[in-house]
Formats: sequence, structure tokens, C-alpha cells
Amino acid sequence: MHVRTLCASAFAALLSMGLVVTRTDAQPDTVKQIVSGVWFREGDLKGKGHCNNVVIEMKDYLIVVDANYPSGAQAALADIKKLSPKPVRYVFDTHHHGDHAYGNPVWTKIGATTLAHRNVLEEMNRYEPKRWKSETRKDVTDLKLATAERPKQTFGDKPYILEDGSRRVEFHHFGWAHTRGDGFVFLPKERILCTGDAATNGPYNFTGDGNIGNWPVVLGKASALNPQRVLPGHGPAGGREILSGEMEFMQALRRAVASELKAGKTMNDLVQFEKGQPKSTSVKLPDSVKNWVGSSLPGQVRDTVEEINAGKPHGDLPH
Repeated sequence: MHVRTLCASAFAALLSMGLVVTRTDAQPDTVKQIVSGVWFREGDLKGKGHCNNVVIEMKDYLIVVDANYPSGAQAALADIKKLSPKPVRYVFDTHHHGDHAYGNPVWTKIGATTLAHRNVLEEMNRYEPKRWKSETRKDVTDLKLATAERPKQTFGDKPYILEDGSRRVEFHHFGWAHTRGDGFVFLPKERILCTGDAATNGPYNFTGDGNIGNWPVVLGKASALNPQRVLPGHGPAGGREILSGEMEFMQALRRAVASELKAGKTMNDLVQFEKGQPKSTSVKLPDSVKNWVGSSLPGQVRDTVEEINAGKPHGDLPH
């Protein structure tokens, strides 16, 4: 698959080749209780390409954040059965990438409703079935489906609310960052925010479908909710430092690239390619954002150069 069309789900392939730096404190396939009735399951990104999942217990049912890949969905479901006998009623796709949404059929098969912002549906209609058909993962091909299953329910500009007297859960969309459909889940009483890949805790940022310039704006709106705990799409759970660090990384990336371009540098000055793919970069970012800097930086620099030169979001450029 060409890196330009690489979706976030393909980070597993990069990881397996040692092309992305991983955090040493990662604990894949573990489930931790964040507060009573809220669990964080860290996916095995390096070994299986899985995203993280969050399980939220309501009075009579459960909500799961992110459908994951099919095998990730099955693994999460097996753990969920150990946590609670309640049925999974809703599964929220934070965005359209395969590692967050291709497991939709696993959940709908057991009676859950898949939910997402309407832009997730539009992104799927834009990129599928091309990306689905390019997948070689066995858990995807074993489904024997012609295309990715779309979310069954969507919401628009206003937050979607689920509340049953035991807990209030808010589903928000603050604009285009990682994808056009980025969704956040916020528990106002517990002050817990689930971010999908709009905020990761480590060097897991895929910028190909993104709006790099607007990314910090979206994170600023999410930060205004004043969360105390942040549960990212990839990497360990943490606090507000995940949001502020991710925001600073995106600002530093765009600022550094813009400065080099203003000084007359070109793409070939900033990014070194091997067989058409970004291999290394001369762009340096400050140590304050090193948590988000890995071997995917050359591709991020390439995407930022293209976004600035085109004067529009990178996700709007030909894929």
C-alpha cells in the first residue's frame, strides 16, 4: 500500500518493520478500571494493529468506544464479558480508519448499534471500498464483505447525549483534525475524555487524512471540557498532558516546516525519499514534544509541506 493512502490502521505494518518508535510503558491487551464502571483496554498496536477501547457501564447496558479491527473487537468483547453481564448497546466509531471501524460487523452481529458523527459516514463513502479491498489482514478478509460496514446511527452539529440516571455520556465533534469525522466521548461527572486518534499518547499520528493546521484548534475545544483523565486512541491512558502535548506537537510541526519553507527550502531539502517513500527528514522538533516524535516524522513533514504549499488541508489533496 502506498504511504500516501495509508490509513492509521496500517501503523501495525510500520511497527512490525521497526519504522515507528513505541513507548516503553505500553501495556497491550490489559484492562484497567479508570473509575467505577469505566474501563480502559489498551490495544496491542505493535503486534496486532489494534486500537484502544473504552467500556462505559450504564444502568442496563454498556457503551464501547471504537469498534477496532475485527480481531480487536473479538478480544475486547471477550474481556467485556468478564467485566459485566450487561449487553453492549452502543459502539462509537471515533473515526473511519480500519483499526477503529472495521470491526463494526462484530458488534452489530451481537445486536449493538454502531454510532458516529455523520462525517465518519461521509469519509467511508469517500474512501471505501478501495481501502477495504486493499486490506490483507485475515480478520478483515475472513468477514467476506464487499466493503466496510458503515455506522448504523449518526449525529450532526449538536452533541449526542446518552443519559439514564446512572451516568451521562456526551458524544462531541469539534472539527477536522486527524480526520473529518473525529469524535470525542466525554463523561462530565467523571471528567473523562476519550479522544480516538485526535490525541494519541506516543508517536502514532497519521496525518494523511488530516487537517494539520486545524488540529490544535480541535484539541483546544476538547480541552475546554476540562477533562482530568484522557483515554487516547493509541498509547497509555493519562491526564490533560496528552491533550496539551499533542497540541504542542502539531503546532511545532507546522511552525518548523513553515519556517523552512519561508527560508526557501523545498520538499527535497526537508525530506529524503527512498523508493518514493519518506525515509528521513532534516526538520527537528523540540524535546518538549519528543513523546510524539518517532520514525513516522518524515511522512508527517511531507504531509505538512504539501498542506502548506497547497493552502488546504492535507486530507483534501489527492490520495
